[in-house]
Amino acid sequence: MKKNEKHQIFTTSEIVVNKWNRSQKLVLGIVTVTSFLGTFLVSSINVALPQIEGELHMSAISLSWILTAFLLASAIFLMPLGKWADINGVKNVFRWGIVIFTLTTLFCGLAPTGFFLIIFRFIQGIGGAITASTGAAILVTKFPPAHRGRVLGISVSAVYLGLAMGPFFGGIITQNFGWRSIFFISSALGIIATIITFIFLEKDIITGKREKIGLRGFFVYALALIAIICGSSTIPKFFGWILIALGIVLFVLFFIIEARHARPIIDVKLFTQNKLFAFSNIAALINYTATFAIVFLLSLYLQKVKEFSPQQAGSILLIQPLVMAVCSPLMGRLSDKIEPRFLATSGMSLCFIGLTIFAFINEFTPIFLIITVLILVGLGFSLFSSPNMNTIMSSVSKNQYGMASGIAGTMRVLGQMASMTLVTLFFALSFGKELISDVPKTLFVKVSSLLFALFAAICIVGIRISYQRGKLRGE
Repeated sequence: MKKNEKHQIFTTSEIVVNKWNRSQKLVLGIVTVTSFLGTFLVSSINVALPQIEGELHMSAISLSWILTAFLLASAIFLMPLGKWADINGVKNVFRWGIVIFTLTTLFCGLAPTGFFLIIFRFIQGIGGAITASTGAAILVTKFPPAHRGRVLGISVSAVYLGLAMGPFFGGIITQNFGWRSIFFISSALGIIATIITFIFLEKDIITGKREKIGLRGFFVYALALIAIICGSSTIPKFFGWILIALGIVLFVLFFIIEARHARPIIDVKLFTQNKLFAFSNIAALINYTATFAIVFLLSLYLQKVKEFSPQQAGSILLIQPLVMAVCSPLMGRLSDKIEPRFLATSGMSLCFIGLTIFAFINEFTPIFLIITVLILVGLGFSLFSSPNMNTIMSSVSKNQYGMASGIAGTMRVLGQMASMTLVTLFFALSFGKELISDVPKTLFVKVSSLLFALFAAICIVGIRISYQRGKLRGE
């Protein structure tokens, strides 16, 4: 065959895969909306907490569980539900996930007491875990391999758009219509997405005998996460360290159980025999650990040290997630053409540079420099996230898509938890029980600088692991 004939065949193939049909577009839209709603609710509720506290008369600890309950449910169920989806069909499971999420979102808006709000948030987290663990799996089965990076990038972009828009629109909605309206509006969007899902998302055809999930491993895994989350909220108390140590021991026990189980929740071989999958997930865990607390620390810095209003601080902090939302689809598309590990490693390197600059932050750091670094970190995270997710989903077989998506989501949540645990530990050791408002500016800046330096050091490890993962494509 002549060279120009080969080129002609390739071009024709590209034309075919570039035409997305109506069904593909609807599926992408459904997954994108659910990705947006999950993070929008998480980030928008933050600004509504003072109003919730006043209306439902909740203590500070109870108030924190409005956020923790959702995070805990996501961390517990993401991975097991991914495996369950592989057995029962990712599309079938996704349907029930969006129903659970939409109904509990409505119930959260109707919650009569703080106790019921926390319970509904936990169940909502289960629904969110279902859609998160199956959304990426649906996309990679619906679209050809040449477009995986592009569609996963769009889905990731929706996640960051939710994070960016949550505080802004959440504040407007709460101020004008009350905190319950956040849940009512979100549930209305969920109802629309649910109707479209049941009409246009075809069912999975399950053939053969269905497997059973080993519940013993699941319970050990759940207890491990509960111990770590509860422990991280009580450190530096000795009991907190005991709980974290117990959680680590239970995690080891979980992997031992899974390695010996005939039908495990997580295929341990994915970590022991699939280097590409294992290193990509570890890189994600490290990247979230190093970057998640950036916005939290800068929010306090801008309001305490620079004496900005919450609205002014929020406007500046919008920059990073907006850059991530805009660039993620582009980077995902680029990862379809360029070896993803080079993009992901470059992205983590940009995050390292940004964290290193923030490590030298002081009371006189100009705002334009902070904005510039936020843009740099946002670009770095975009370079890392979409190509890394593309690598994870492309490194497993079709019958493992749900598990792979669930594990990737679990790495994200665990990284977020680890990032905030480090912040909590440093604050507790440096400030004790003193309120942030009473801490001297110089001491606060010093501790923040140390944390940024620690996160930069963690990033170095992530850069090494990201590059050493191996190639997704052949030579």
